[in-house]
Amino acid sequence: MTQVYNKAIQKTMSINRILGHIKGYQKGATIVFFAGIHGNETAGVFALEDVLKTIKPETVNGTIYGVSGNLKALEENQRYLDNDLNRLWTKERLEALQLKELFNTEEQEQNKLLKLIEQIISSNSGPFYFIDFHTTSSKTLPFITINDALINRKFSQLFPVPIVLGIEEYLNGPLLSYINELGYVSLGFESGQHDEKEAIDNCISFIYLALVYAEILPKETILQFQEYYNQLQKNANHLSEIFEIVYLYRIKEDEVFKMNNGFKSFQSIEKGTILATSNQQNIESTYNARLFMPLYQSKGKEGFFIIKRIKPFFLKLSAGLRHIRFDNLLVLLPGISWYNNDKNVLKVNLNVAKFYAKSIFHLLGYRNKKLYKTHLLLYKRERTSKNEIYKNQSWYKKSHNI
Repeated sequence: MTQVYNKAIQKTMSINRILGHIKGYQKGATIVFFAGIHGNETAGVFALEDVLKTIKPETVNGTIYGVSGNLKALEENQRYLDNDLNRLWTKERLEALQLKELFNTEEQEQNKLLKLIEQIISSNSGPFYFIDFHTTSSKTLPFITINDALINRKFSQLFPVPIVLGIEEYLNGPLLSYINELGYVSLGFESGQHDEKEAIDNCISFIYLALVYAEILPKETILQFQEYYNQLQKNANHLSEIFEIVYLYRIKEDEVFKMNNGFKSFQSIEKGTILATSNQQNIESTYNARLFMPLYQSKGKEGFFIIKRIKPFFLKLSAGLRHIRFDNLLVLLPGISWYNNDKNVLKVNLNVAKFYAKSIFHLLGYRNKKLYKTHLLLYKRERTSKNEIYKNQSWYKKSHNI
């Protein structure tokens, strides 16, 4: 058993890897909630403990899992001990993991989580939903982060909170990117600041909404459903638009980075605003936009992000272009070809890459990239999405401004 403490409610509880597992009396979807992938982010752990003990199997259509992430880091209340567990899920690292005999702390945790995920998928029926709970070191509205696949956009838009997409372009190896590559709906929910009770409350509300939207719990069985919805809407300041990341300040090795006090996620900033210092030199914003996830903790390599709202027209345009597989025409352009037979990776010659606007690739869902000496590989989630298993879900049939 692992002892986990939450400062906001001054409570300690004992947990195992499986926080809860409820198999319903009726068939339905399988939903997996992860919490504590970062050991200093305990809100999701306590929220799942609060909710799952109240759910009766006879009301459930499908299967529910609550899974704790980095048990050893949770016990120490540290983001991680050896490596950031939410940066280890690349194809290369996963392949290397299978060949290793000696593991550091996070590799041990990853190995156990990987086997559990594989076991859940092989022993349950779809559709599958994966939700990862996090909190931030700064003040923030509750928000969703997703990899830019249409199934993620459509499901995420059911919740009354802002959505930030494109994070896969800047972060290498998050757990949800790995799951998204398997083709399943996967989203991250950042519920608030680390040690605020509101972060736990927002997670609780999100869990109930997710269970209803995934059609695992009938809405009428949750008497406070509208209150949960209203709470999230209120705490998000009625902001439910879609944003994309346009910039990341990445902290260099041995750099002394310090975020200036008082900033919070989704705060509007102007070009020239002094945001932080690097080795005692000012770092100014080069955008008129919004600040996102400023870093106010010692561990982490992402100093801050900058995001901009995506206009509904471009969301609809990108959805339309993806539905007709417009990217098949891109390979007719000079210097662009398919990298593999699956046609989900574009190879772009670096000699011509500068002539192609990044926004074109974004519209078509190509955000994740790898840079080589002579070429750029651009990866798309859309072609791996298992749309077929979600086609009977009511949210999938509805039209959204995706």
